[in-house]
Amino acid sequence: MSFARFAIRTATRATYPRLSLAVASRRSVFPQRAAFSAAAGLSKPDIESRILDVLKGFEKVDPAKLSTASRFSEDLGLDSLDAVEVVMAVEEEFSIEIPDAEADEIATVQHAIDYIAKTPEAQ
Repeated sequence: MSFARFAIRTATRATYPRLSLAVASRRSVFPQRAAFSAAAGLSKPDIESRILDVLKGFEKVDPAKLSTASRFSEDLGLDSLDAVEVVMAVEEEFSIEIPDAEADEIATVQHAIDYIAKTPEAQ
């Protein structure tokens, strides 16, 4: 504590003893507490239904073949460009940006669901 703060504190206590007691007593009444908050995450069923709805919007995707276990290229018949478009549509749906390295790893509907579930910025 600096000398100036010590001198002011001592002078205040000597001149206004009730004020210093009131301030001291308020500190004990209102202890400091940490407050944390976080936005509620999206539920997996909500994520799953939104991703399936996005995929149903593609002309090349047969809704009868669409499930959470569907692979983009083998089961749904999408080529690499279509898979990129799917990832871009998922980014737009959830208002996020998926880095290219991670976007290349998303090859199934379940991968997309898991990625969105672990991304806290997804809306």
